[in-house]
Amino acid sequence: MDGDYIVVLVTVPSRDVGIGIARELVERGLAACVNVIDGLRSIYVWEGKVEEDNEALMVIKTVRSKFNELRDFVKSRHPYKVPEIIALPIIDGLTEYLRWISEVVR
Repeated sequence: MDGDYIVVLVTVPSRDVGIGIARELVERGLAACVNVIDGLRSIYVWEGKVEEDNEALMVIKTVRSKFNELRDFVKSRHPYKVPEIIALPIIDGLTEYLRWISEVVR
């Protein structure tokens, strides 16, 4: 596997925004699967103030070689000035599932 597979986490302001971006990622072959998890409460510092907002979380499964293209695509569609787009390596997983990711992501 050697770090070929990654999970990308992206927070969005709403479920609908997440679903729109997720659908395009999958349709464009940049992700095999995106889960949109609604109901997050995020507390963070922005421009020197502690902020608190409702958000949704996108959990994106893809391959490392697509990260830059995926990041740029998400940033171009995302309503935040500085969106959270972070990638975590998948260190192990069901071989058949990982193979499926490779087959789906173009």
